[in-house]
Amino acid sequence: MSSPSHHLVLTLVCHDRPGIVHAVTGAVVATGGNITESQQFASASTGRFYMRLQIDTPAAPEQFELELQPVIDRYDIEHVLDVAGRPLRTLLLASTAKHCVSDLLFQVDAGNLALEVPLILANHDTLAPLAGFYGVPFEHLPIKGSEQKAAFEARVLEAVEEHDIELVVLARYMQILSPELCEALSGRCINIHHSFLPGFKGANPYRQAHARGVKQIGATAHFVTSDLDEGPIIEQNVTRVDHPRTPAELTAIGQDTECRTLRQAVGWFAQSRVLLDGARTVVFP
Repeated sequence: MSSPSHHLVLTLVCHDRPGIVHAVTGAVVATGGNITESQQFASASTGRFYMRLQIDTPAAPEQFELELQPVIDRYDIEHVLDVAGRPLRTLLLASTAKHCVSDLLFQVDAGNLALEVPLILANHDTLAPLAGFYGVPFEHLPIKGSEQKAAFEARVLEAVEEHDIELVVLARYMQILSPELCEALSGRCINIHHSFLPGFKGANPYRQAHARGVKQIGATAHFVTSDLDEGPIIEQNVTRVDHPRTPAELTAIGQDTECRTLRQAVGWFAQSRVLLDGARTVVFP
């Protein structure tokens, strides 16, 4: 009888120099493995080399790690080895807008998004019925001052530890995270926001956009940093609009664009397709 095949995904980052690909693929061959997908990128701006492999191998992940270790040591590689398609444990943070939370939960329920959502935390109770519909635990902690905000963020960190959370998604969570929480979640927290040309801040951005006659509505998904809405960008989308559109229509178009953009960014992250390159990202779609 043939050995069972393990479907693995390997991502690696290191200083760029000759021989890396040869060494890594040699380790795959040494385990009797076969590479089913391979993508790589050498960053001219940072001098770093990025690679993502999907591998079928008879070797269990622990055995594959042992075979790979000499290569890791030789090239000083930062790497992550995981089981391909494993659902990523994800915490959703929300406020009152339901479109992004609804879309993510639907995609998970339909089997289109490899996430496991053990909890939704929100600073309003508006989305409790939606969470209940999908059978996802929901917690509401109001934020009406600095003490309550600190308590909410403490609960976020507690939930991350309690549920072994690998990704936190700000699914239209309308609170600014503290620098301390941004640091604690660095590289594993994704936000979505509207992206207009020109940009509009504050309340009712779509109504402001209508008043100014915008011709493009967009959305940006990015990693969260202490610099508000300036973290490394993962995905962006733009939808063209014209003058007959009402504020309500612009809102609907904008929310759909936000959903698609966030879904794509989260999906890529869950598949280990997003790697950080300084203030930029390397995305292997």
